Amino acid sequence: MKILIIKTTSLGDLVHMLPALSEAAAQMPGLTADWVAEEGFADIPAMHPKVERVITVAVRRWRKAPWQRQNWREFGDFIHELQRQRYDLVLDSQGLIKSALYASWAHGPRAGLNFASAREPLASLVYGRRYSVPADLHAITRNRRLTASAMGYAMGPEQDFRYGIEPPPSPLPDLAKDYVVALHGTSRPEKEYPEAYWVDLILRLQAQGLQVVLPWGNERERVRADQLLVSSPGVLVLPRLGVAGIAGVLGQARGVVGVDTGLMHLTAALRRPGVGLYPSTPPERFGVWAEAGAPPIVNLARTGDLLPRAVAAKFINIIT
Repeated sequence: MKILIIKTTSLGDLVHMLPALSEAAAQMPGLTADWVAEEGFADIPAMHPKVERVITVAVRRWRKAPWQRQNWREFGDFIHELQRQRYDLVLDSQGLIKSALYASWAHGPRAGLNFASAREPLASLVYGRRYSVPADLHAITRNRRLTASAMGYAMGPEQDFRYGIEPPPSPLPDLAKDYVVALHGTSRPEKEYPEAYWVDLILRLQAQGLQVVLPWGNERERVRADQLLVSSPGVLVLPRLGVAGIAGVLGQARGVVGVDTGLMHLTAALRRPGVGLYPSTPPERFGVWAEAGAPPIVNLARTGDLLPRAVAAKFINIIT
């Protein structure tokens, strides 16, 4: 059986779809998948052994120059790749109008969320098969339930799942072996951990003999990383890395502490221990889930639990 998965953004959303594919493959031996993903996140599905081809779309880049000829050529190439073969199932787990359009251009029976469940309800009109999945479930459970319904098997226990990926090689082989990663960057300011708290936390971790490394992905995050370096000498600010490069660093870390960001979810998928910091978003819906049998990841949301002293104590306890 060959299916097409449409889950284009964002990084955490793609990570949350991996357990659904792993479960489907376990239920249906011989299953393989192609996956439509935004170009910046294509490394995520490429890590899964059941994904044969990642079909990249570049809407985020194309819309910056919609009349550029090269962009239209790339769009044509995308349509060609999308229609190269017929699928046994085209599964849109994104539930957006744009993702439904991609599904409509692909060849094969289409399935997705129903009108009441999709993020953009009109998207459901494109699917031949529509399924109800409550919006208040964790994203991993929503994806697993949708996939199981569309493919006709019973979803397993909620906490019994597998992401199914392995870390790629580290792009920085000379990085000290005993290091921890501090994921300080996130998509919205209200989800950030205060800079003064980061300084305090980093100093506490350094006092335990740990090398703290700071990745960054945009100019705002680079500036913050440099400021943290000034306030807590000894941290290592990484060069800018793509998703595969960051995955290689995360996969070899002793532990990871970070805010509500897709990279924290990738940490769980790579089976590394850590602590997730949730100053504004509810971890019940957006928290990091470690797969069964993997090292733990603890999500902290209460004010007292988020104080650097408490975070450091919890983190050290988890990684030792």
